[in-house]
Amino acid sequence: MAAAMGGGSGSSASRAAGLGLAALLKVGTPSAMRQVLDGVYAHTPPGVIKFNDLVVSSGEGCWITTTDGRRFLDMSSGIGAVSTGHCHPTVVEAVRRQAGKVVHAQQNVFGAHEAMVDLYDKLSAVLPPSLDTYFLANSGAEAVDNAVKIARAATGRQNIIAFEGGFHGRTLGSMALTSSKTIYRQGFGPLIPGVHIAPYPYCLHCKAQVARGHAGYPSPAEQAATVAVACGGSSNGGKGAAPRDISCCGGPLESLEWMLATQTAPSDTAAVILEPILGEGGFLVPPPGFLQGLRKLCSEHGILLIADEVQAGAGRTGRWWGHQHWLSTPTGSHPQEGTIGLSLETVHGGGPGDSPDILVFAKGIASGYPLAGLAVRRELVPRDKMPPGTLGGTYGANAVACAAASATIEIINNEGLVQNAALRGAQLMAGLADLAAELPPGVIADIRGRGLMVGVEFGGGGGDSDASMPRHIPPHKGVASAITKACAARGMLLLTAGARECIRFLPPLTISEDEVRQALSVFRDACREVLLRK
Repeated sequence: MAAAMGGGSGSSASRAAGLGLAALLKVGTPSAMRQVLDGVYAHTPPGVIKFNDLVVSSGEGCWITTTDGRRFLDMSSGIGAVSTGHCHPTVVEAVRRQAGKVVHAQQNVFGAHEAMVDLYDKLSAVLPPSLDTYFLANSGAEAVDNAVKIARAATGRQNIIAFEGGFHGRTLGSMALTSSKTIYRQGFGPLIPGVHIAPYPYCLHCKAQVARGHAGYPSPAEQAATVAVACGGSSNGGKGAAPRDISCCGGPLESLEWMLATQTAPSDTAAVILEPILGEGGFLVPPPGFLQGLRKLCSEHGILLIADEVQAGAGRTGRWWGHQHWLSTPTGSHPQEGTIGLSLETVHGGGPGDSPDILVFAKGIASGYPLAGLAVRRELVPRDKMPPGTLGGTYGANAVACAAASATIEIINNEGLVQNAALRGAQLMAGLADLAAELPPGVIADIRGRGLMVGVEFGGGGGDSDASMPRHIPPHKGVASAITKACAARGMLLLTAGARECIRFLPPLTISEDEVRQALSVFRDACREVLLRK
């Protein structure tokens, strides 16, 4: 075992046996699993972070089982990818059936395959009608790279504006747009040129809010009440608080306008890209008016708006697409047929309604299978600017992944998972608000999100108990990570988010009312252990 893990040549018999890890795993004990993980890590670059030292054997719904027989409530769902739960029977059957027909009919070799045709039908029913042209890829980062290519080709401009805290991928292109943490791009420069990072409205830490004693920022209970009312419920569960939204100073949009005046001229700026709700950056919800103002600003200057819906899309937030909470974009039908022109009005600056010009999707669109893509207005990809050969990829539109995606869309629609995400998200936020009220004021500094994309940010205490104290005092570093570990020790998986002390709840959209209650119970106990040492 040691010799194999050390990479020695060994005998022909030992070489045939490989590392011997699979045989060891069959022992099924915690110590065997530990040895297997040591072997895996010895052959994996340390740059691949591992949050939990577990080897998964199987999964069902919101639960996973490890090789040593332990069960975990999965509130991470593969960083939001397993939208319909682990091994949903409809997805399993669609994949099994497709794998028995054709596994891969490469998209450049063939005009299409049956699973791709079916997926195009399904996508057209859930995407904004103006986004009528699709490109399928493998990952969100690859789709983002291609969105940038399309924006530059369509506009003839080179610069791209992204936002602080955004995460758009780890490829050389998407990495330049990512600023949620320095770790994702440190040591890999020089990055691609022409990228400018604008301030995002992180209102909890806005100096204007601090100066006002956070009078314009809702409490956790008010945040929960706002979400409850938005999904058609009442404001109870937030300790009787009335719904109240963020009152934004308008600084981020002003900073963006200043950037266009001082750093990247509108005539040089191809696109602005943002996540409708920041994901890895801390699950930040934009304040009222921000996305509408951004759409208006882009349209005025002929700048394309790219919505990165990789994490917020596919029903995750209680709408089919995250941007639909703030931009009035329909779904569900083909756009009207008509003559497509290439005037500056059509190429630069907004399609029908408030739709983004390009929408990027991945993760939950295929229930964990590697499928991603983008939807774009047809006039942005004319043959003269994007001739055959400019887009492609070996595994894009893989037949099995397409079948999984079609099944996923059917499940989300037929089983009411968009509504379930809204209702269970409201339940989760109400429970978290109740927990915040139980703990010392300011220890849970913020609860935010939409649907089943919910973030909790921790503070160092103070806050509401004393009007002279700031709303947010920085907590001890590592608090969020310690709480996720305490949750794992109790049988629940969670992830941190962003450079501050935040935790994200990102369960499958199929999660039940009882499973949300279980999650809240485990989280409460973990918070009390770490924050109160109880």
